Amino acid sequence: MYQVSGKWNSHLLYMFLFFIFLFSPARAQIGTWRNYLAYSDIQQIRAAGNDYLFVLASNGLYQYNRQDQSIYTYDKTNGLSDTYITQIAWCPQAKRLIAVYQNSNIDLIDVKGNVTNISDLYNKLLTGDKTVSSIRMDGIYAYLICGFGIVKINMQRAEIAETYKPTHPEYPTSLPDEDNSDYDKYIDIVKTLKPGGPHMNYFGFMLFTYNRLYTCNGDYNNSSPIQILNNNEWTIYQHEGISEQTGVSFQGSFCLDVDPSNTEHVFAGSRNGLYEYLNGKFVKYYDHSNSPIEPFDGVDEEYQLVTGTKFDQKGNLWVLNSSAPTTALMKYANGSFTKMNHSELMKLNRGQLKNRSNGELSKIIIDSKGVMWFVNNNWVLPAIYQYNTDNDEIIAYENIVNQDGTRLNIQEGIRCVAEDLEHNIWIGSSVGPFMLESSEIEDGGSTFTQVKVPRNDGTNYADYLLTGIDISSIAIDGGNRKWIGTFNNGVYLISADNMTQIHHFTTDNSKLLSNTIMSIAINPTSGEVFFGTDKGLCSYISDATATNSEMTTDNVWAYPNPVEPGYAGPITITGLSLDADVKILTANGAIVNEGRSNGGTYVWDGCDQKGRRVASGIYMVATATSKGEKGTVCKIAIVR
Repeated sequence: MYQVSGKWNSHLLYMFLFFIFLFSPARAQIGTWRNYLAYSDIQQIRAAGNDYLFVLASNGLYQYNRQDQSIYTYDKTNGLSDTYITQIAWCPQAKRLIAVYQNSNIDLIDVKGNVTNISDLYNKLLTGDKTVSSIRMDGIYAYLICGFGIVKINMQRAEIAETYKPTHPEYPTSLPDEDNSDYDKYIDIVKTLKPGGPHMNYFGFMLFTYNRLYTCNGDYNNSSPIQILNNNEWTIYQHEGISEQTGVSFQGSFCLDVDPSNTEHVFAGSRNGLYEYLNGKFVKYYDHSNSPIEPFDGVDEEYQLVTGTKFDQKGNLWVLNSSAPTTALMKYANGSFTKMNHSELMKLNRGQLKNRSNGELSKIIIDSKGVMWFVNNNWVLPAIYQYNTDNDEIIAYENIVNQDGTRLNIQEGIRCVAEDLEHNIWIGSSVGPFMLESSEIEDGGSTFTQVKVPRNDGTNYADYLLTGIDISSIAIDGGNRKWIGTFNNGVYLISADNMTQIHHFTTDNSKLLSNTIMSIAINPTSGEVFFGTDKGLCSYISDATATNSEMTTDNVWAYPNPVEPGYAGPITITGLSLDADVKILTANGAIVNEGRSNGGTYVWDGCDQKGRRVASGIYMVATATSKGEKGTVCKIAIVR
């Protein structure tokens, strides 16, 4: 085993470390969670002595140091036990802040950032309403006013001292009023603070493209603006003053797409029409007056449902108009619209709505062959559609029958569609995921595959993958693994061969903000997986990235590099080709570790083949393509 010893070898190592520090880009480590929370809506302010202010904003918490003007934001990644705070109060005697969450979980926080959780109220089974409407402070005690009664918290001992129902003989009747005076006293200061983050915590639709995360609320009835994350900075699109120009309420955006000829040019579909933006500013509105977009009843301008928008490879914008009287699909090109009339999309018959376009035509993708796919996420005729934009031919898949001849009883909706790296089309529905295999598509077939996962219990039985789970979103990473979001079960990561559940992230076992996942997007270069939830945006740094067709010294590198003393986490080599062969070697050529890449990434635990941590030294990373063609070499410095 190569080890650094002697004055000359140490000198060489430290010279190498110097150049590594200069030229290695900073990257978040695999397994790292991040939160991207909004703090724009100031709700409560509590002064902690003369030096600190705690601010509850957009149901998130931050701390302002009045002496050095620094801001520290709190979330699940740095100590908080939960998400979505509804009440805060400061206890001068205990020198702690109490933060109560929507689910009645409780954290106590001091000005140094130490957090103590009190989960008893959250965990206790009660027939009454546990929701905390206000907090009254009296000495070392905080009194939580709940629907079922009052909970008394000892702020010094961090415990529940007593609970009182109205029938309790000692039920408190003369509590101090809730003290909200700090809000009026410090609101002018707090309005000037910039804790960062997006404008609002709504992320029902996300698209990672052109190295940016484009987001909107993905809901008909919310006024959240378009929000774009680029290099850790947020750009908030214009959202005020639009209603005055259009004459209809601004209800945010259900979907969006980016003009491939100009990444600052964005179209967004909304509850009441199509909105065009340039450089973050609203420039034009399209509805029944200047386009084929129609109100659901031909009259109500507030309900002109544009539920799908997508640019094709030629720069044409495709638009889906749901619940419309005469047309569902249109193309916008060169400043004009063309109606694409297809009876397959005009099957909504419900109550007074007859022969309308289907109820929620949405989630457009364009696959690797240039073919468009979208779904009808509606309980009236859930379906998937394949549309050839070149010849205007459409295939509607309305009866979902699996490989066993079983028809799937999808009563709520088909939620989403995605293409994997083997060109299979994955579909998420209210009864689980399934796929249309590439060979089936090529043969013109309509049999869907529900992946069967063996039980491995000594029987020949298998279970359909995630059957019965309501799937909200599916995204494919660089290793062809499937990230599957659900409406109440968190996130699943399924292996490339679909046989193994690699992760199941929930709020209980991870830093996930909520088990309700509304959208997923992936940065293919960094492997960062974004989860849009009903309580905000968070992300996880995964161990798979997009592949490079060619491995060179410019695009293959390792991090952290150098590996400093005490570090025991993963060492990541990125920029590799698909299924690249990777060998970790000592300076004299001895193999320390070897394997194949996961997408464009290979992860080394810093140990040799016997599981022992390697010694200090410079280690070589030798790569080769899956065909055996020699790749490139990079170096990793390890200091123990």
